[in-house]
Amino acid sequence: MGQPEQRAEGAGPFTTRLTWRRPEGAAVVWDSRVARKRGALSVSGPGDTPTTAPTADAEAFGRLRRLNAIASGAFVIGGALFALGAAIAQFGSGDAVVSASVYFAGGLFFNTGGYTSLLQVLNAPRHSAGGGPLVTADWRWWGYEPMRLDWLSTFVLFVGTLVFAVNLLDSFLQGLTVQQTNRLIWAPDVIGCVLFLVSGHLAVAEICHRSRPCIRSRSLGWWVVAVNQLGSVLFMVSALAAFTRPATGSLVNTDIANWGTLSGALCFSLGGVLQAFERP
Repeated sequence: MGQPEQRAEGAGPFTTRLTWRRPEGAAVVWDSRVARKRGALSVSGPGDTPTTAPTADAEAFGRLRRLNAIASGAFVIGGALFALGAAIAQFGSGDAVVSASVYFAGGLFFNTGGYTSLLQVLNAPRHSAGGGPLVTADWRWWGYEPMRLDWLSTFVLFVGTLVFAVNLLDSFLQGLTVQQTNRLIWAPDVIGCVLFLVSGHLAVAEICHRSRPCIRSRSLGWWVVAVNQLGSVLFMVSALAAFTRPATGSLVNTDIANWGTLSGALCFSLGGVLQAFERP
């Protein structure tokens, strides 16, 4: 019996899908997101339609379910709190401390969701040679794997949540000049938005297996990525509108800043709800 033929796909130097074609005609496909989220491979016999088959063990399934529940719940709550903070800023009494406090609470949940997403990558089942069953690695709290596209995407996301934390902490400072406001509050906000956009683009490349975006309306994972990326775009619009003009001391557009945050946050909440169903 000969060795299975292997074909690799992905974006640039990153491999996001491996296909093993066995000599008898059967095919086994490892997809990085499907394996990470569902602990499954795609298998088919000669001429059959590919089907997703779970191949991880019970320990791996339990681990994937717990991590997915924590990550999705954190983004749902964090997004809801960010939306509430924006609504208070737009329709409330105008007390900046109140909205800043709500934003800060939401930021803690975003931190949790970002780190848990990274843990999902580090502790996901790995493919074995020749398209065999997925292998469950030992539990890790940290790892450095920059040549994995999923690791890079979630790492950038987590760093983005930490940069947002700097922005949220600085927003409690009082008596800042316009220059200090833009440097301590606005700049981290923009940097965090850029990191979210980069993370989202990498996630799109992972699920599309290429650098260019694609449309896969039948894929739940694609919808999670697309909705979150829309939220990142809206966050960036909000951040740009929140720049304080040195000449006037006022924001570029307060309404756009608040509505951009509110709608972007709701996108992340929706993405968290969808992610809850992307499990083994």
